[in-house]
Formats: sequence, structure tokens, C-alpha cells
Amino acid sequence: MDRNPGSSSNYVFIPQTMPVDRPLANPSNRVRLVVASSVMLTFISFWRAAAIVLNDLGSSAFYAGGIAEQAVGKAAPWFILGVMLFSFAVRAVYVESCSMFTRGGVYRVVKEALGGTFAKLSVSALMFDYILTGPISGVSAGQYITGLLNELMTVAANHRWLPDAMLAAGHAAPQLPMNATSAVFAIVVTLYYWWLNIKGIEESSDKALDVMKITTVMVVILLGWGCFSALHNGATLPPPPIPSNLHFSTDSLGFLKNIKFTAGFGLFGILMAFGHSVLAMSGEESLAQVNREIEHPKLRNLKRAAIVIAIYSFIFTGMASLLAVMLIPDYPRTHVYQDNLIAGLAMYMVGPEVLRIIFRVFVVIVGFLILSGAINTSIIGSTGVLMRVAEDGVLTDWFRRPHPKFGTSYRIVNLVAGFQLFTIIVTRGNVITLGEAYAFGVIWSFTFNSLAMLVLRWKYKGERGWKVPPNIHIGKHEVPIGLISVFMVLLSIAIVNLFTKSVATESGIAFAAAFFVIFSISEHRNKAKHASTERQMKEHFQLEHEDTISREALQINPGSVMVTMRDAVNPFALKWALSRTNTDEQDIVVLTARMMGAGGPEFLEASDQSFSEHEQMLFTKAVSVAESFGKHISLLVVPAGDVFAALVQTANSLEASAVVSGLSSKLTAQEQAFHMGHAWEALPEPKRQFTFYIVMPNGDAEAFNIGPHAPALQTDDVQLVHRLWLNFRREQDMQGLHHSDIVTYALTRLATEYARDKQETLKNLRRYATDGSKPASLTAAPSSEARTGYAIRAPKPPNGPEDPL
Repeated sequence: MDRNPGSSSNYVFIPQTMPVDRPLANPSNRVRLVVASSVMLTFISFWRAAAIVLNDLGSSAFYAGGIAEQAVGKAAPWFILGVMLFSFAVRAVYVESCSMFTRGGVYRVVKEALGGTFAKLSVSALMFDYILTGPISGVSAGQYITGLLNELMTVAANHRWLPDAMLAAGHAAPQLPMNATSAVFAIVVTLYYWWLNIKGIEESSDKALDVMKITTVMVVILLGWGCFSALHNGATLPPPPIPSNLHFSTDSLGFLKNIKFTAGFGLFGILMAFGHSVLAMSGEESLAQVNREIEHPKLRNLKRAAIVIAIYSFIFTGMASLLAVMLIPDYPRTHVYQDNLIAGLAMYMVGPEVLRIIFRVFVVIVGFLILSGAINTSIIGSTGVLMRVAEDGVLTDWFRRPHPKFGTSYRIVNLVAGFQLFTIIVTRGNVITLGEAYAFGVIWSFTFNSLAMLVLRWKYKGERGWKVPPNIHIGKHEVPIGLISVFMVLLSIAIVNLFTKSVATESGIAFAAAFFVIFSISEHRNKAKHASTERQMKEHFQLEHEDTISREALQINPGSVMVTMRDAVNPFALKWALSRTNTDEQDIVVLTARMMGAGGPEFLEASDQSFSEHEQMLFTKAVSVAESFGKHISLLVVPAGDVFAALVQTANSLEASAVVSGLSSKLTAQEQAFHMGHAWEALPEPKRQFTFYIVMPNGDAEAFNIGPHAPALQTDDVQLVHRLWLNFRREQDMQGLHHSDIVTYALTRLATEYARDKQETLKNLRRYATDGSKPASLTAAPSSEARTGYAIRAPKPPNGPEDPL
């Protein structure tokens, strides 16, 4: 469709031809507002879910081994392997939690079992975990890059490739300060992802899967080459993990450093070493976040993802730490490569130096992809946790207020990024210090979650999709041996860490206490405020909560118009739709998407849904605008994980003929249409086509057909089909030929050629589209369909004073 820049009256919807049976008017004077309980989500395979978790969990492989060895000595790889084996059991707890609480999210698990106080404590520990994920990942990525630059300058100096002016005293290569350079790098990357999250970054399982494909190539080369090098060199295994082989540093003893018997105190020493290695399984909580978006059958795919994650992380993190101790000599391992062990491992493989340097560059690239991505994951995860707490009424509406331009929860993003930058500056880029503090949040978030699940085994008697084994029955009672064992191990490690990780204990307790105080004060202030808002909402709106969205729930007819609204100041999309719709013949549904953060629930009870001041302003403004036009609208609130998925799912459920939206502040109209089309393709059958209208601030609009539709043929295309039809009709046995037969035959022929020789067909089609082999009129400008991928502008309808939509 060619947009007319001088007029907006040319953009109307397809008139409805079906009979209209208007539902009975509601006797109440209040406007009906339907609030959905089911969250509109996109769904992904277990492979993609595993890739998302491994992008977070896999980052620890790049720094966990070095941090553990600095604390406990050369036997550290065995404890890393032990932690990775124990992570199977911890992951099982999360699987049971996810299979049981499809209606609450991780925060609700602890709250349901232990109450609001413990829930706020657990979230405080979890926030410490999330916030430190960013700094330690960013600094670790900086260590790998800085180490590579220093290594390359050393090689260049040895080969006399550097000018004398660049060399230091004694003709040595110049070296960048590791910690300071790494801190600067981490700050720059954190600021970059902070800005992306302020604008609203798109979470993509495709990107996570691509990163893990590249990482898998690196892991295969690393393990294959490393094992060959170990056999070639006759390398020996690290000393066994027994108390006599543990050599704790002064810092790793924490508050017990003046007690001489601690290191050799049998099981206590083993628990200390285990506690110093526990950050190797950081990222397990990401499994609970992606659970809600795993495709059906959810539980089976969740368990598949858990197995993939467990095996991959055990092989990558565990074996890499083991090979590093076997291949890298003691001094360079503990003094040069202690913060970038995998890079050091690449340099001590058997083979030519040039191949080792090339592989090291590859390791650094992969490390940058995973570690820098973990910074973004930490911001998204932290924001999601705080959003979930805010939705539960713990944080005030001030935190939830959307950005005036981008519509994101920018104040929460600012808070998270501010804490991360503060942490990087205070620790001055020291990975060991960050790792010590990081372990506090990791172990205590796991401990609270396992305790909550243990309590709920007795408190909640309903059916579960899966239980942590083993379980024994004594009479009518079931004793969860597995769950008790996991909790006791986690609690023991957590308590030992309190005494042996002084940095983690002091910083973690201070951080958790600060967040707990903030949560408590904010929740107290919120109660009266939310009660007042709830009363006002009930006075002006007839609130109705529905599990699922349907036409019957909204009492509307097929072929309605759905209008999105997120800005109470400039509701130009709603005004545009109202001016072109006869609401006596066609319903208008005004939709507001309530964005749910990462790790949120799949279902919200009515008692869990509190309205913010921003939402109240939106609904009031929508009703006011509709009344100014003298027309009726229906109001709908939809919880959503992805706004485009929510729009297409809701439009399909309501059998809407059109969706109207304003122009995004960060996407072009074509990009918005592409995302809508992409989300539509992911819908299960049956699915309906509709027209997507994007209204500009000046009142103009663009229309895109979403779903399969007739292409916008050029005049030359139509004439070519007609000329072929005339030529074929000259044959006596072709008198029954139709124009559509020619098009069908041509498409079938193209499909056959593509199946027979994909590359040749693509080459010919690409040449036809780009090399000017088609008529000039067809090459003048690419169609909207080519630019959007899934959408094409709708044909221009006739003008009218008030055309029905």
C-alpha cells in the first residue's frame, strides 16, 4: 500500500459484512475492565531453553577454576567437578519447583512456604547474586582481553616487530595493568547494556543458541586438543581432594584464619573447599526463569533441558579446570593466568605457537560473547526479580513507572546498573574479591529455595508433576530423603561460608540487609496506597478477572478492532481508530500490556494483580477520549512476556480484524510489522489474518497485512500473466485455462527446482532480484513485503467521511 502523506482519511479497515448481534449493555455505569490472568508468552524448544541457561551458567567456566585454586590449592579441580555433580541435585530441586508452581514464579515459592519475611530475605540474597554476576563477568572478560593484548605485545617484542619507542626498560614489551584495564572494560560494557535495557532490549533465544553453537566448537577443540596434549606430555592428575592436600590461603580462611586446626579438620575442611568452589554452578536459577516459556509438554522438555545443561556444564566447566592444572605449570597458572585459565590452557597445548595464539584469540572471542552476554542477563534477571516484587506490592509505583519515551522500567534498570558500576569501582576489577562476594548470593539463594520446597512437601498436599528422588513411605507419610539431603548440604556450605568468606559475609549481609529494609519500608507504604488505588479503580471500572481471553469474556463480536495504548498523554492511535469506526457495528478493544519481568509467573491470581497509578491514568484517559467521541470501548489488561506475542495471541483469541498501534520510539513501522509477522508465524493453528495499522504522531498511518495474503503485484506482472494466458489459450486443448493456473504452475515449478537444487535456485533468484534482470518498473523500489519479511502493506481502500472499520 502506498501511503498518502497528505491525508490520513485513506487508511480505514476492511468493512464487516457479517451480521451484528450486539450483546446486552451492562447495567452498571462503570466501564467494564477485563484483566487477564494467563500471561501471554512466546514458547521455545528445550534446546533453546538450555542455550539461554548455559549462556549464564557457562560464563562461570571462565573464572571459577582460578578463583577456587587461589582459595584451596592445586586440588581445586576435583571440587569443581564435585560441585558440577552436586548441581544435578540442585537442578532437580528447581525442576520440582517449576513443575509445581506454574502460577507463581520463584518469588512466590518462598513466600508460599515461609512467608513474606523469608521471601524478602531470599530475594535480597538472589539480588546480590544477580547484581554481582554482571561485574564478575565483565571483569573476567576484561581479563581475557587484556591478557591477550599483553601476550600479543610480548610476542611482537620477541620478534622485534615493535618500534623501540614502544618498548619498556630492558627492551621488554609494554603491558597493560590487568585489573584496572579489566575494570574499565567492564564499566564500558555495563554502560552499553544499561543503555540497551533502557531502550528495551529484545531477548532472543536465537542469539543464545548461536552463541552456544560457537562455544561448543571451542569446547570440542579445547577438550580434544587438551586431552591429546596431556597424553603427549604425560601430564599427571591434580592431587586427590583429601584434607591433607588442601592449602587454604589466608583470605580463604576468613574469620577462622587464627585457628590453626581448621584446614585439616576432616569434613570441615572438605566443606570449606566445596564452599569456595560453589560459584561454579552460578546461573542455575536461570532455569526457573526460562521454564514458563518452554513449549508443551512443558515438564518433559524442562527435564530434557536440565539434563542437557547438567552434562554440558559438567564437561565444560569441570574438564576445563582439570586440564588447566594438568597442562599449565604452577607458577604461570597461579601468577599469570589465574584469572583467565582457559586462555592459559590454549597457550600450553602441544603444537606450533601460531596455532596456539589463533586458538587463544578464538577463546577470547567466545569468552567475550558469553561473559559480556552474562552482564546483559544479570541486568535483565535483576530487573525481572524486582518487577516481580513490585507486582506483589513490595516496591512502590515509583519504581514501576515506565520510561516516557521507551516504556521500560528504567528506574529499576538504573538501580541495578548503578549497583553494578559501584561494585566494579569498589573492587577495582579484582576477580578474586568479586568471586568471594559472589558466592554469598549463590549459596543462600539455593538454600532458601530448597528450604521452601522442603516445607512445601508437608504444607502443600496437591499433585506434583515430579519429585526430587529418593522418597520413602512410612505409613501414610512420605519422607523426602533426596530433598532433605540437598537442603542439608546447601545449609552446611552456607553456614561454613559465613565463617570462611569474610568478604562475602560482610558485603552480602550488608547488601541483603539494605535491600530487606528497602523492601519492608516500601511494602508498608504501599499497602495504604494500593488500597486507595484499588478503591478508585472499583469506583470507576467494573473489574473482571478472566483466566483466558475470549470474545465471550469481553462480550464482543468477531471482527473487532484492537487498539494498543501505553501513553496517556498522546493517545493518537486511539483517537485515529475512534474517528474511523462506527462502534454500533464494530467493537473497539483498548489493550494495555502489563509486561512481566524475566522469571515471572505463567498465571496471576486476581489478588496478585495490583494496579499502578500509570495504569489507572491510561484507563481513565481511554474512557475520556471515547466519551469525547460519543463511542463505546472495551478495556483489556493482558500480562505479557513479549509485547508482539501478546498482541498477536490476543488478536487471534478475539478474532480481531485489525490491530492499531502507535509508532514505536525505537522501531520503524516496517520493523514493528516484521516483529508482528514473526510472532504471528509462531502461533499454533488455527490462526486468523488481520491488518496491522501503525499510526504516526501527525495522524498518518501505514497498514500491513499479517499472515498469508495475496502479494501486491505490479502492473507488469499482471500483464505478463495475461500475455502467457493468451498464448497458451491458442492451443485447442487449453481453452479451460485460467490465469490462476499459470501462477500455480509457476510456483509449483519454482518449488520443484528449489527442492532439487537449493543453491542454484537461490543464486538465480538472487540474481533476478538484484542484477536488474527484471523490468525497471519492478526494480524501482523493494516492496514492503521484502522489507518486513512477514508483512505487506494493505491495499488502499476508498475514502469516506467515517468508513466502518
